[in-house]
Amino acid sequence: FPCPEIGVVRSLFPCTGVLAIGLWLRFDPKTRGLFEGTESPYVFFTGVYILIIAGSLMMVVGFLGCCGAIQESPCMLGLFFFFLLIIFAIEVTAGIWCFSNQSKVVDDITQFYMETYQNYQNTRQDTLRETLRLIQTGLDCCGTGSVVDSAKDTCPPRDGLDSLITKSCPDAIDELFDSKLHIIGGLGIATGVIMMFGMIFSMLLCCAIRKSREIV
Repeated sequence: FPCPEIGVVRSLFPCTGVLAIGLWLRFDPKTRGLFEGTESPYVFFTGVYILIIAGSLMMVVGFLGCCGAIQESPCMLGLFFFFLLIIFAIEVTAGIWCFSNQSKVVDDITQFYMETYQNYQNTRQDTLRETLRLIQTGLDCCGTGSVVDSAKDTCPPRDGLDSLITKSCPDAIDELFDSKLHIIGGLGIATGVIMMFGMIFSMLLCCAIRKSREIV
């Protein structure tokens, strides 16, 4: 059975994982364009920043657990267990909400794209063109699938037959989040399992410290 101190230190891994997922969604070329507009999709925008903030807080809690393990402090380990339990409960709730509202997230982002696309066709603003260019380059798509598309200048350049075979952006958004949600779901399950081991090891170490002090 692994050493409890090592188990507590390993609980830092899910903290890093949650923060990494948030930063990945924020700065990945395929999703970065969704944050460039003035009316970014609220659900996705909020979810990504919650992941970044939660990951940062979990890093602090993980550091508390490491300090408790090194200093053999039952008080710090108890606080570590308590905060980890709260974060675990929040993570499970957020995961259930995310997967039950998967279609809402996709619809929200698709609507944001369609509104940006329509506004650009009507106004030809430079900021809207840049937002569309970022989204369409990241997703490797063009327009809404319409035969007549007056916003071709925002699409990624294509040569030859590739210019005739173009994926519409609503379809590309659908495919993107179907693939990403599987990855996020797998990482979320792995994170939850590691957090559970972190709580178990913190309690084992806390009990061992108390027993050793009673013997002394």
